[in-house]
Amino acid sequence: MITFLISLVVLIVGFALYSKLIEKVFRVDDRQTPAVAHPDGVDYTPMKTWRLFLIQLLNIAGLGPIFGALAGACWGPRVYLWIVFGTILGGGVHDYLSGMLSERHDGASISEIVGKYLGKFMLQVMRIFSVILLILVGVNFSKNPAQLLAILTPETLDANFWLVVVLIYYFIATFLPIDKVIGKLYPIFGACLIIMAVGIAGVMLVDGNYRAQMPELWQYIGVEGMGHPTNTPIWAQMFVSVACGAISGFHATQSPMVARCMTSEKEGRTIFYGAMVTEGIIALIWAAAGVTFYGSVGSLNEALAGGQSVVVNEICQSMMGPVGGVLALLGVIACPITSGDTAFRSARLTLSDWFHIDQGNWKNRLLLSVPVLGVGALLTQWGDFATLWKYFSWSNQTLAMMVLWAGAVYLHRNGFPPIACMMAALPATFMSAVSITYFIQAPECLNMSTSIAYPVGIVVAVVFFGIFIVREWMGHKDDVTKLAA
Repeated sequence: MITFLISLVVLIVGFALYSKLIEKVFRVDDRQTPAVAHPDGVDYTPMKTWRLFLIQLLNIAGLGPIFGALAGACWGPRVYLWIVFGTILGGGVHDYLSGMLSERHDGASISEIVGKYLGKFMLQVMRIFSVILLILVGVNFSKNPAQLLAILTPETLDANFWLVVVLIYYFIATFLPIDKVIGKLYPIFGACLIIMAVGIAGVMLVDGNYRAQMPELWQYIGVEGMGHPTNTPIWAQMFVSVACGAISGFHATQSPMVARCMTSEKEGRTIFYGAMVTEGIIALIWAAAGVTFYGSVGSLNEALAGGQSVVVNEICQSMMGPVGGVLALLGVIACPITSGDTAFRSARLTLSDWFHIDQGNWKNRLLLSVPVLGVGALLTQWGDFATLWKYFSWSNQTLAMMVLWAGAVYLHRNGFPPIACMMAALPATFMSAVSITYFIQAPECLNMSTSIAYPVGIVVAVVFFGIFIVREWMGHKDDVTKLAA
């Protein structure tokens, strides 16, 4: 319990201090935001801060901080360290920069921003990469909820029926103005996600039996406690397994959607950094719940073999009774749906930025919404989709790496102080090591030994950092002079 409470406090204090620091070095001002400068009633629609916060939270979260945290908990409470420091130093910075850079570039999609600062080649890579990633997310979050709904309803309403219903909803949410569907539903489901996590945390801390079972970090320091139940190495597997709840590139594809609705730059700290820290707290609670409820990482790993949805339902119902069952149902069905609809909407926005198609006109929105959802619908019928999905976690963290590097370049080229540049460049270097190491060692990728993956990952990350220093500080003398002054 002590480790959990300390981690929780560090997350809260980290938000209070580090988010203010990055806001200060980013130099927020009173410039007009895109929503104020040219509202279009569709994507550029001014909304209140609290509503945007809950929309952003559900955009970036879904079931990520639950499923990912439970998977990470198989390494024991050591996952707390990644959740806490990954959120404060990595995820919060990543989400804040992706949101604020979009706001300062007229609500541009993340692919356009990365391309602007990392070059034309990366622009094309990011455009293709982002659209494919977003459609894959939408497809995955179509099939799973449909299958769960089929289990809970009469046999005549099978998975195909519910899949059609979900896809129709996705089309509506993708096509209609953001405040008509997403702006109304998301705050409700975002509140449910928070209530579910608070309820689980409350039971663990109040119930004496659960308090006694909560593991401490120092219990996992030593030879016996260091291994995953399946001998999966903690580096870099855990850092990819727990993406949402620490740092996730998918967030960067969602932040521009909210950046187009802000009315003041001062909202960025609460909306982007605040939503990320809230997600980190949710992930921390679920990681603790996993190892506490099942008593050991081995038992948790066995339970997860039966399906993560089953684990969530069992924990919720056992800890919170019928109310927990309802919240679990909302979680495993509503949360993925609310990630899928914004994934398709973000794909539309990315394509509109790519081909410069005005989305204020309903015909233009239809021109993009129909093919995006059409491709998604076709992919739901592809039986081997699960194979492609194995690459999502790696591509997700690779995207986070690229966004952080783009943020570091932006900060330097616009005369921000060195401390601001390093706040992006250092986590970018770390995520470079994570991404490269995982790709080399993961079974679905190169499947090479850790003796090769570890040094290569570290060396490549150091090389990336060196390129940044040489290209930016040594390659732009005017900027160096400006910084020195």
